[in-house]
Amino acid sequence: MFKFAGRCCRLPGVIDNEIQCFTSIKFSFFHCTGFHLSGTVTEPAMQSEPETVCNVAISFDRCKITSVTCSCGNKDIFYCAHVVALSLYRIRKPDQVKLHLPISETLFQMNRDQLQKFVQYLITVHHTEVLPTAQKLADEILSQNSEINQVHGAPDPTAGASIDDENCWHLDEEQVQEQVKLFLSQGGYHGSGKQLNLLFAKVREMLKMRDSNGARMLTLITEQFMADPRLSLWRQQGTAMTDKYRQLWDELGALWMCIVLNPHCKLEQKASWLKQLKKWNSVDVCPWEDGNHGNELPNLTNALPQGANANQDSSNRPHRTVFTRAIEACDLHWQDSHLQHIISSDLYTNYCYHDDTENLLFDSHGWPLWHEHVPTACARVDALRSHGYPREALRLAIAIVNTLRRQQQKQLEMFRAQKKELLHRGVTSITNLEGWVGHPLDPIGTLFSSLMEACRVDDENFHGFSDFTENMGQYKSLEYQHLPAHKFLEEGESYLTLAVEVALIGLGQQRIMPDGLYAQEKVCRNEEQLISKLQEIELDDTLVKIFRKQAVFLLEAGPYSGLGEVTHRESVPMHTFAKYLFTSLLPHDAELAYKTALRAMRLLVLESTASSGDMSRPHHIASVVPNRYPRWFTLSHIESQQCELASTMLTAAKGDVRRLETVLESIQKNIHSSSHIFKLAQDAFKIATLMDSLPDITLLKVSLELGLQVMRMTLSTLNWRRREMVRWLVTCATEVGVYALDSIMQNWFTLFTPTEATSIVATTVMSNSTIVRLHLDCHQQEKLAGSARTLALQCAMKDPQNCALSALTLCEKDHIAFETAYQIVLDAATTGMSYSQLFTIARYMEHRGYPMRAYKLATLAMTHLNLSYNQDTHPAINDVLWACALSHSLGKNELAAIIPLVVKSVKCATVLSDILRRCTLTTPGMVGLHGRRNSGKLMSLDKAPLRQLLDATIGAYINTTHSRLTHISPRHYSEFIEFLSKARETFLMAHDGHIQFTQFIDNLKQIYKGKKKLMMLVRERFG
Repeated sequence: MFKFAGRCCRLPGVIDNEIQCFTSIKFSFFHCTGFHLSGTVTEPAMQSEPETVCNVAISFDRCKITSVTCSCGNKDIFYCAHVVALSLYRIRKPDQVKLHLPISETLFQMNRDQLQKFVQYLITVHHTEVLPTAQKLADEILSQNSEINQVHGAPDPTAGASIDDENCWHLDEEQVQEQVKLFLSQGGYHGSGKQLNLLFAKVREMLKMRDSNGARMLTLITEQFMADPRLSLWRQQGTAMTDKYRQLWDELGALWMCIVLNPHCKLEQKASWLKQLKKWNSVDVCPWEDGNHGNELPNLTNALPQGANANQDSSNRPHRTVFTRAIEACDLHWQDSHLQHIISSDLYTNYCYHDDTENLLFDSHGWPLWHEHVPTACARVDALRSHGYPREALRLAIAIVNTLRRQQQKQLEMFRAQKKELLHRGVTSITNLEGWVGHPLDPIGTLFSSLMEACRVDDENFHGFSDFTENMGQYKSLEYQHLPAHKFLEEGESYLTLAVEVALIGLGQQRIMPDGLYAQEKVCRNEEQLISKLQEIELDDTLVKIFRKQAVFLLEAGPYSGLGEVTHRESVPMHTFAKYLFTSLLPHDAELAYKTALRAMRLLVLESTASSGDMSRPHHIASVVPNRYPRWFTLSHIESQQCELASTMLTAAKGDVRRLETVLESIQKNIHSSSHIFKLAQDAFKIATLMDSLPDITLLKVSLELGLQVMRMTLSTLNWRRREMVRWLVTCATEVGVYALDSIMQNWFTLFTPTEATSIVATTVMSNSTIVRLHLDCHQQEKLAGSARTLALQCAMKDPQNCALSALTLCEKDHIAFETAYQIVLDAATTGMSYSQLFTIARYMEHRGYPMRAYKLATLAMTHLNLSYNQDTHPAINDVLWACALSHSLGKNELAAIIPLVVKSVKCATVLSDILRRCTLTTPGMVGLHGRRNSGKLMSLDKAPLRQLLDATIGAYINTTHSRLTHISPRHYSEFIEFLSKARETFLMAHDGHIQFTQFIDNLKQIYKGKKKLMMLVRERFG
């Protein structure tokens, strides 16, 4: 064991860092008796902690530590620092530790007296600890019928295990369970997810080292996951588990796939795992493979449904759980002779090629192929890598990639043979019910990682493990070092080019969008992760050739490609992948880059005319598609990716008129979200008007076109950003030029509401800042102003309530247009306009020096007004007072004409009394707007029109008093008395007002005599 550990110590960075931590530790009382190492480890005192002395004991057997004990009391999954320190000290300084035979051998050499002395001294030294046990054992040995006397010999903890006994590294199962339980109980806090991922990484490390504890540890972790109380809670509440927690379950299922696909596991081991997996799988709360939705996909070993049950109702099928694939994988084996030759030899070729069957074992180069359900075949690769067979995994990965490339070529040939028919029908069906990107087994990610790993590792690490065929006698490999595995690659290819190519094949595969939020998010996430790995690779000429080759394949491959000419409505969009392809190809082949990106702009799920496919006519390249349209939970993300792709093309096409027009057409055809088109318009505007260069007029026009489309799309719908969009469009049109502004005003009815057209568009166009910005001459200004006035009049006709004032403002400088706008207001005043709108326009007319027109509009407004007795804070009161003041200033006739309207419309006593006082202070027609007094004769309250107003005011006070007394409370008594005081002031304005008020008060006392306290207050104030 210590020879093995010594080899590990020589690996750079593995142990050196650990050794440095123990340079100050003291070691004493070393003993290595048989297979048992013990000693005392002393930690020096620290600033806040005293010196620590720990007794450590380690048992080992056949290169493994089988048990450890330490008096430090630390509880952890891994060995404590003292155990590690003692082990490393023994490895680094073997001469400091004296070796002894197992204790049984030593005892065998002693005579009776020595044995007696040995036992007595042992008891004397440790009498408090071992005396009870020693007495018990002595009693049993002296009893002939005791169990101890029925067994020959005695146990020896230092002698090691029998050669037939299983040996494995020490694993504290209780601590594993406690740690996992603790991490799960913390939910998403304290980095628990990171800690659990570290545990999974530890399991993979164990598998790679072929440590049998890997499966044991994963079993313990799984048991705690299954016991998590949140599973039942989520199932009862019908809520989905968190995304990070869901990913932990995915990793759990993937690890079990690796466990059961161990190529050297024993049948009884696999049977035991299968039993345990089925037990977990049968639990009600066991998570489903694709989140909260059942999976309609077939099992591992079949790519498509077969047999009589192929059309079975999916609702009757059992749900696939995270363990289903591992259970199915238990039926897989490694005994296939072709498979064994592939993974065992670099010389396995056959040059007798006959292209007359679908499942050839070799391609035209004589290189081996492996025809198996792709995710399953890749699961084998992952299992080989995980169990420490990187060379074998690489060989199988190369065979799988060569198979995929050959299938891709065959599919292209098949599509070309039926292309005319498919394009004529214009529809197709999905050829892959399960996509390779986002698949639970991550087949493309596995192939990519295996091939990239071969690019990075050095030869010593890559060949650091024993050959796969050590235990496969009949398939023993030849010395593969003589012929490297890249023999099975084309000239100029490498593991790197193969990794990139298989990633492009997987990303470009046409596949159906899965059901459920989690499954759809996983597709997006895995695609982005794979692309981010590709982006780390620097492209050279060889890789560019691969990109060109695959881009052409994907464009021409029909229904097998997500970039084919005809795709199914439910297929996963290619926007993210196409953006990466576009940016990668653009510097090398711009034409192909644009062709690829433009093809990918489609988003057929939003096309109302899209068909699900013609299933009535069988053809070779169509396969079964479930008859359902799942909800696309990730549609907003997909649309944003589509927008990103379009923005990338717009940026790249700056200065190229032809390409900009093509990209614009694609955007207008394929993007259905107004917010995304608006974002593209803004992006194009920013790019076109960069500060360090002259404006790009072509890109500005594209930006304007996109803005116009946004206006048309949002004209009849509610959009909270609409005002921002309108203002931006005017800004954009201003940058394009005066003809653009003139155009949007002439076609305003297809772009704006009347309010937007007058209050934002025309007003902004006519502003001084716009004129200065465009450097307009007089002729251009007049032409633009004419268009603005025409727009204003059209809007006023269509929506006079909201556009009349703006129309008048815009037409101020043109007498005919202004008169026309005023006439529109008069025509609409009797029907559609409110009093507040008419008052506003009337005030505007007075401000512009048209008092008679203002008076006319004010009288029209009064006819629409109705002010009840208790509305003494109504917002229209100021308008009424202004209208009366305007009439009073114009003369007696105007005042006489408006007072009947006031009396009819206003029932509020305080407002009427206020109007009455204002009218009696000055002479009609003799006071200007600025309050200049004159000595004219005041109007009499006994004659019309003020007599009518006075009577109405007194009547309003009487009616209001009775109304208030109907529901008055004591806390309002004082307020009511003040109200009566104001009423008395109004009564006294009449020549017989005192008598009227006295009669009014007497009447109140008689009617409301039951309100004694209130009437007492009335008598005190008014007699």
